[in-house]
Amino acid sequence: MSIPLIDLKAQYKSIKDEVLAAINSVLDSGEYILGRNVAALESAVAELCGVKHGIGVASGTDALLLSLSALGIGPGDEVITTPYTFFSTAEVISKVGATPVFADIDPLTYNLDPNQAAKRITSRTRAIIPVHLFGQVADIDPLLALAREHRLVIIEDACQAIGARYKGHRAGSLGHTACFSFYPTKNLGGYGDGGMVVTGDSEVAARLRLLRVHGSRTRYHHSIHGYNSRLDEIQAAVLRVKLKHLDRWNRQRRARAALYDRLLSGSGIVTPHVEPWNESVYHLYVVRSPQRDQLRARLSGAGIGSGVYYPLPLHLQEVYKGLGYRAGDLPEAERASRETLALPLDPEISEDTVRLVVKTLLGN
Repeated sequence: MSIPLIDLKAQYKSIKDEVLAAINSVLDSGEYILGRNVAALESAVAELCGVKHGIGVASGTDALLLSLSALGIGPGDEVITTPYTFFSTAEVISKVGATPVFADIDPLTYNLDPNQAAKRITSRTRAIIPVHLFGQVADIDPLLALAREHRLVIIEDACQAIGARYKGHRAGSLGHTACFSFYPTKNLGGYGDGGMVVTGDSEVAARLRLLRVHGSRTRYHHSIHGYNSRLDEIQAAVLRVKLKHLDRWNRQRRARAALYDRLLSGSGIVTPHVEPWNESVYHLYVVRSPQRDQLRARLSGAGIGSGVYYPLPLHLQEVYKGLGYRAGDLPEAERASRETLALPLDPEISEDTVRLVVKTLLGN
């Protein structure tokens, strides 16, 4: 028996007819770029988040990149973020000519620690990018207080957290902009790349729409240097189908996560910590143990998939050697990289499968 970390085939089977009808509708229309499906998805995701504007782009990475550009972040600026996340969060800071500044994480949630972020603020700091890691919104209120005090902007990297809540507010409604990824493994995933920026600021939204099409409002007339970053109609049509199921799928993730929690209680393996004011969407179910590698080998030997997110924190990546960080500078991020392990989780995973994963993990 083989159990994948994320079973995309099972989800597709459950909505196959809806998806194929949506794709065929696009093919019949002959409308493939920034058409009616993209516009409808932009409105629906903005409404989900409780903001005015959604701007569909080519990927979650581009959502971050265009957000920085639209907010005027560039050479000479510093942007504070977490070292314990996917590379693109820091990569886009470098791409616009700014400098990523890494602050350590909260050891319980793995999200950016506001107290550590506060220590990294200098006269060159222009923005903070908190990442809502593994489906839980970062502790935004103290970061927003820092932003007000130091006149900074907050860009939510919500690529793993669509539908999550913080003190009753949806991820995506808390910063100046927020960025989502529609990569296939995400809670709302397409069948290829895709992303979106949401914002309540109409001026920023207008600039984002300009940036995604080569800085052009009218075809062949360009007012600024932009990008080619457009969400295509087929992906938008698929995502519109899947968005109808998102809340149910997220509830199913929470139910299976709760089962994992119960089965692992007292085992010595640390289960995910969710703050009482948060509602996680469990993009990943991540446990931790000093014996992480042995546990992963045990699962692999039984044909059970798992994942290490992330094996090398960003401040220790080769590309950032020039920033001067050394091992030991950000100890919580470094320890998490050595100890954390994602277990199989998706909306379709059965209770029996969860029980089998736990039984194997514990060597029973």
